[in-house]
Amino acid sequence: MVYLHRMPRGLLLAVVFVLLAIGMVGTGWVAAAGLLVLAVALGWFAYLNWPALEVPGRVLRMVALAALAGFALARGIGRF
Repeated sequence: MVYLHRMPRGLLLAVVFVLLAIGMVGTGWVAAAGLLVLAVALGWFAYLNWPALEVPGRVLRMVALAALAGFALARGIGRF
């Protein structure tokens, strides 16, 4: 976290947008890999914030991670 805090603020946001763009524009396993990397990063942030969250926030994060992982799986097998 200290390493991420020392980075420029816009860099993390840019990385998220690049991974999302790769997942949306790319095809096959390249798109799936971009979305899975994004899901892992967001899952890690959700894990770090878990104790401070109420139940609705936890549910929302789990639904978002499941949707992102499902989207990555669908891109990986070529269904979407």
